Amino acid sequence: MIVEARGKREETEPELEFRRICEGANEMGLRLPFRLALADKRANSEGLQLADMVARPVALSVLRPDQPNRAMRILRGKLWRGLGGQAEGYGLKCFPGKNEGPPGSPSGPPPNG
Repeated sequence: MIVEARGKREETEPELEFRRICEGANEMGLRLPFRLALADKRANSEGLQLADMVARPVALSVLRPDQPNRAMRILRGKLWRGLGGQAEGYGLKCFPGKNEGPPGSPSGPPPNG
Protein backbone atom coordinates (compact mmCIF):
# COMPACT_ATOMS: atom_id res chain seq x y z
CA MET A 1 0.00 0.00 0.00
CA ILE A 2 1.40 3.38 -0.95
CA VAL A 3 0.66 6.38 1.24
CA GLU A 4 1.88 9.94 1.02
CA ALA A 5 4.65 10.87 3.44
CA ARG A 6 3.58 13.55 5.94
CA GLY A 7 6.38 13.67 8.50
CA LYS A 8 7.81 11.30 11.05
CA ARG A 9 5.38 12.22 13.85
CA GLU A 10 2.27 11.94 11.66
CA GLU A 11 3.39 8.60 10.19
CA THR A 12 4.39 6.64 13.29
CA GLU A 13 0.96 5.77 14.73
CA PRO A 14 -0.75 4.90 11.41
CA GLU A 15 2.24 2.78 10.36
CA LEU A 16 2.13 0.81 13.63
CA GLU A 17 -1.62 0.26 13.24
CA PHE A 18 -1.18 -0.89 9.63
CA ARG A 19 1.44 -3.43 10.72
CA ARG A 20 -0.75 -4.63 13.60
CA ILE A 21 -3.66 -5.24 11.22
CA CYS A 22 -1.41 -7.07 8.72
CA GLU A 23 -0.06 -9.28 11.52
CA GLY A 24 -3.56 -10.62 12.20
CA ALA A 25 -5.39 -8.03 14.33
CA ASN A 26 -8.16 -7.77 11.73
CA GLU A 27 -11.77 -8.91 11.29
CA MET A 28 -10.67 -12.27 9.84
CA GLY A 29 -7.75 -12.85 12.20
CA LEU A 30 -5.50 -13.53 9.20
CA ARG A 31 -1.97 -12.38 8.45
CA LEU A 32 -2.11 -10.15 5.39
CA PRO A 33 0.68 -9.97 2.77
CA PHE A 34 0.81 -6.17 2.49
CA ARG A 35 3.62 -3.71 3.08
CA LEU A 36 3.50 0.01 3.56
CA ALA A 37 5.45 2.28 1.22
CA LEU A 38 5.75 6.02 1.80
CA ALA A 39 5.78 8.21 -1.31
CA ASP A 40 7.08 11.75 -1.29
CA LYS A 41 4.54 14.43 -2.24
CA ARG A 42 6.80 15.35 -5.16
CA ALA A 43 6.17 11.91 -6.70
CA ASN A 44 2.86 13.42 -7.89
CA SER A 45 1.21 10.00 -8.16
CA GLU A 46 -2.15 9.93 -9.96
CA GLY A 47 -3.44 7.31 -7.51
CA LEU A 48 -2.56 9.49 -4.52
CA GLN A 49 -4.17 12.51 -6.18
CA LEU A 50 -7.37 10.52 -6.69
CA ALA A 51 -7.26 9.31 -3.07
CA ASP A 52 -6.92 12.94 -1.89
CA MET A 53 -9.97 13.97 -3.96
CA VAL A 54 -12.06 11.13 -2.48
CA ALA A 55 -10.87 11.22 1.13
CA ARG A 56 -12.18 14.67 2.08
CA PRO A 57 -15.78 14.24 0.85
CA VAL A 58 -15.96 10.80 2.50
CA ALA A 59 -14.57 12.13 5.79
CA LEU A 60 -16.96 15.09 5.77
CA SER A 61 -19.92 12.79 5.10
CA VAL A 62 -19.07 10.90 8.29
CA LEU A 63 -18.07 13.87 10.46
CA ARG A 64 -20.87 16.19 9.31
CA PRO A 65 -23.65 13.94 7.97
CA ASP A 66 -26.23 16.77 7.88
CA GLN A 67 -24.06 19.07 5.77
CA PRO A 68 -24.72 19.04 2.00
CA ASN A 69 -21.97 17.16 0.18
CA ARG A 70 -22.32 17.03 -3.63
CA ALA A 71 -19.08 15.10 -4.14
CA MET A 72 -20.20 12.36 -1.75
CA ARG A 73 -23.54 12.04 -3.56
CA ILE A 74 -21.56 11.16 -6.69
CA LEU A 75 -19.09 8.89 -4.86
CA ARG A 76 -21.81 7.01 -2.98
CA GLY A 77 -23.14 5.64 -6.29
CA LYS A 78 -19.71 4.19 -7.05
CA LEU A 79 -19.22 2.27 -3.78
CA TRP A 80 -19.69 -1.48 -3.35
CA ARG A 81 -23.13 -2.20 -1.87
CA GLY A 82 -24.58 -5.02 0.18
CA LEU A 83 -27.72 -6.96 -0.72
CA GLY A 84 -29.87 -4.26 0.88
CA GLY A 85 -28.28 -1.59 -1.31
CA GLN A 86 -26.39 0.17 1.50
CA ALA A 87 -22.73 1.11 1.11
CA GLU A 88 -22.11 1.42 4.86
CA GLY A 89 -20.32 -1.68 6.09
CA TYR A 90 -19.52 -2.80 2.54
CA GLY A 91 -17.84 -0.24 0.27
CA LEU A 92 -17.76 2.36 3.04
CA LYS A 93 -16.29 1.23 6.36
CA CYS A 94 -15.48 3.58 9.20
CA PHE A 95 -12.87 2.72 11.81
CA PRO A 96 -13.17 2.80 14.74
CA GLY A 97 -16.88 1.94 14.83
CA LYS A 98 -19.49 3.97 16.69
CA ASN A 99 -18.66 2.41 20.06
CA GLU A 100 -15.00 1.69 19.43
CA GLY A 101 -13.42 5.13 19.78
CA PRO A 102 -11.29 6.14 22.76
CA PRO A 103 -13.22 6.52 26.04
CA GLY A 104 -14.81 9.95 26.31
CA SER A 105 -14.59 10.69 22.59
CA PRO A 106 -17.80 11.54 20.72
CA SER A 107 -17.69 8.16 18.95
CA GLY A 108 -16.49 6.12 21.88
CA PRO A 109 -17.95 4.79 25.10
CA PRO A 110 -18.13 7.07 28.13
CA PRO A 111 -15.01 7.15 30.31
CA ASN A 112 -14.78 4.15 32.66
CA GLY A 113 -17.73 2.55 30.96
